[in-house]
Amino acid sequence: MDEARLAKALSAVLDPALAAELTADFIKLRRDASTATLERASPGKFVETFVQCLQFMANGTFEAKPSVDDYLSKKIESEAVLPEGLRICASRLARTIYTLRNKRNIAHKNPVDPNTFDLALAHASAAWIMAELLRNATGVPMQEAGVLIARLQVPVGTLVEEIDGLRLVHADTSIRGEILILLHSHYPERVAVADILKTMSARNDGSVKNRLSELRTEKLLHGDGKTGYRLTQVGHAAAVTEIANLLKAA
Repeated sequence: MDEARLAKALSAVLDPALAAELTADFIKLRRDASTATLERASPGKFVETFVQCLQFMANGTFEAKPSVDDYLSKKIESEAVLPEGLRICASRLARTIYTLRNKRNIAHKNPVDPNTFDLALAHASAAWIMAELLRNATGVPMQEAGVLIARLQVPVGTLVEEIDGLRLVHADTSIRGEILILLHSHYPERVAVADILKTMSARNDGSVKNRLSELRTEKLLHGDGKTGYRLTQVGHAAAVTEIANLLKAA
């Protein structure tokens, strides 16, 4: 997915800064859905930015820190200037995403166990919202809008699957890339070398250990063979780039 192209298209109806921010928030949510990464703030941030987008479309201005629940439950449906698809349907989907984020452990620790189905629903709803915004981008040629909407609706391939407590990386990538994606799904926790080797059992153990050592030398990983490894901030950024490249190619 071309992030810059998507943001440019949305700029036809949104403030360019908001268009870029909403697109970035959606890409983060899409990335989390593809790697089954829970307890991140991306669903809530997407909805908050979407509320700002609705405010801008209705009034030409937006609040720096909008009251999301108040706006989506009490104010949005009275914004008669907005098209019904956004005012009614998209706003209710956004409220659903926000509810999942707050109540279903996508972003917070609580008694409800993390649920990848909740994350999948949040992503699908966000994709629908993005498509609806694109349909209302009056300055975008119909063909361009159609291409972008079609890309939004392509299912996200699951890059990481958990089976019996073991996470498997499903991606046509190098050993280095597989390690980065695996540790990204656990970030910021450490992963024992034994668990990394089990996950990557189709790879040569020696090659995996060599890549771990190289990544540590490059300061993309922190840890050792006894305590396990976790991504550094630089390593996390490298993992995000790896995932983004895979999603673009999907």
